Amino acid sequence: MDFVPSSATRARITSAKIVVAGGFGVGKTTFVGAMSEIAPVRTEALMTSAGVGVDEMVVTSAKMSTTVAMDFGRITLADDLVLYVFGTPGQHRFWFMWDDIVLGAIVAIVLVDTRRLADGFASIDYFEARGLPFVVAVNQFEGAQRFSTEDVREALTLPDDVVIMNCDARSRDSAKEVLIAASEYALAKLAPTPAPLPKRPVRARGAH
Repeated sequence: MDFVPSSATRARITSAKIVVAGGFGVGKTTFVGAMSEIAPVRTEALMTSAGVGVDEMVVTSAKMSTTVAMDFGRITLADDLVLYVFGTPGQHRFWFMWDDIVLGAIVAIVLVDTRRLADGFASIDYFEARGLPFVVAVNQFEGAQRFSTEDVREALTLPDDVVIMNCDARSRDSAKEVLIAASEYALAKLAPTPAPLPKRPVRARGAH
């Protein structure tokens, strides 16, 4: 008779929640769609003239739709690790939903565009204020000027321990690399700091 492992002997599957944030039109929906092993859940709405003067369209003039709630995808990084990835809406008028979307996340990914780095400050400030670890992923748009990660760090005034990496939000492999880096960063941040060893008392010479 073949042995069928019971639920007690099967490998324990761990799941974690990661949030992808950033400015309007920076590639969050594309990122989630590229990495997801399931059909991603999207809440996009067609952009109309009502967004004129409200949504920033200087760089993203070809953008025809926008996320009004969230994006959702799932990826299995290992036999025992599943990530649930949530993309936040970029427009300021939808930020009231961020607290609910971010609840329970272990780490965030701030997606930025070098043509408008200032759009990333709001996301960075949000996660810093809540003590949620985050990494910065520079989406390499075609035609955008390339900068070193140290230049990006200086422009965003980020401390040395924050991970900054380049990515292509359209590429599954590139998005997966960012997710792995974010997961490792979260584990390093969440690991308990070992307690210092107690100091040995100094014995006086000649003492017994």
